[in-house]
Amino acid sequence: MTKAEIQQVKLRFGIIGNTEGLSRAIDVAIQVAPTDLSVLITGESGVGKESFPQIIHQYSRRKHGQYIAVNCGAIPEGTIDSELFGHEKGAFTGAIGERKGYFGEADKGTIFLDEVGELPLPTQARLLRVLESGEFIKVGSSRVQKTDVRIVAATNVNLMQAIADGRFREDLYYRLNTVPIQIPPLRERGEDVLLLFRKFAADFAERYRMPSISLTDDAKKVLLAYSWPGNVRQLKNITEQVSIIETNREINAAILQTYIPDQNTQRLPALLFGNKDRKGFESEREILYSVLFDMRQEVAELKKMVHNLMADKQGMAASTPATYYGNVTPVASSPSSAMPTIIHTVKSSTPHDDDIQDTEEYVEESLSLDDLEKEMIRKALEKHNGKRKSAAKDLNISERTLYRKIKEYGLD
Repeated sequence: MTKAEIQQVKLRFGIIGNTEGLSRAIDVAIQVAPTDLSVLITGESGVGKESFPQIIHQYSRRKHGQYIAVNCGAIPEGTIDSELFGHEKGAFTGAIGERKGYFGEADKGTIFLDEVGELPLPTQARLLRVLESGEFIKVGSSRVQKTDVRIVAATNVNLMQAIADGRFREDLYYRLNTVPIQIPPLRERGEDVLLLFRKFAADFAERYRMPSISLTDDAKKVLLAYSWPGNVRQLKNITEQVSIIETNREINAAILQTYIPDQNTQRLPALLFGNKDRKGFESEREILYSVLFDMRQEVAELKKMVHNLMADKQGMAASTPATYYGNVTPVASSPSSAMPTIIHTVKSSTPHDDDIQDTEEYVEESLSLDDLEKEMIRKALEKHNGKRKSAAKDLNISERTLYRKIKEYGLD
């Protein structure tokens, strides 16, 4: 395609930028659109992957058919098969009627599967059958149905690593990845950052009925130097904040830096293991058990140090240290149980007063695992301004698991 044709596509779909990588991605999308080949769009979160399935659909022979976008990471694992393939009446508790499902609704059209890497393995097997033969079976049914659907998928995870970890089917990956389209991150798009900022500033000025903000030269340098881990979505959010809050419509570097997160800010603690072949914990609860166990050991050591200091200050004999039962191994328990109780026994005696007998102090500590899990999720959501994908990445859990935990603890 010529540059003029690509520019026309950008205007139609609201894509801002002149980077070669971005133009190449648009060119590939246009070239593959008239075919029925499956397309896999990859790129970091927030780069704007959702625009490309629409380009493919609108420039295909299916443009008059249904276009359905499905966020696979936002659908609970227990209902995703029903959402995608439909179900029969009475197939499960709550199935009071028959449901057609997205693949039935989108016949002769296009389905965009966003965050396809979050699909559970049984659903991946069903999806593979649709790709290979166009057949699927509703939940609770034994009747095979046919559908003619173009599938465009997108992901921000490394699917090859997911395959190595056993979380994604290799055969499904090659079926989806017939034509790959890579969207470059914002940090690799040079002065596109300034173009996007100007566009967002004009949009928000019109929306909120106020003069548009502009950047000084030093502020532009700050914008270009930042790595933008949240990509276009993060830039848009910051532009909106500055547009609303600042009364001065010319933004200098000092003002802009107050809105840009410190790149040196430490993230949530990560668990490091000596065994490189270890696959990790089976559940988030086991991670919390391990963290709490390490914390208790550190607290026990700290208490021991404090006791020894107190003993020295009071002239206590060096041979009468505190007795601690701190090395307690957590035992398996039900999800609703609390952490194991640790009892600290402190014996003290004074050599100058034989009439005072030894005393024992029992301090019982218990910590609700559910409360700690809820607090960690709440803090992660606050840190990322409610962005569940970023919070899930920090907590080292899937977005679907985070979604379920938010519902469970009433954090939404």
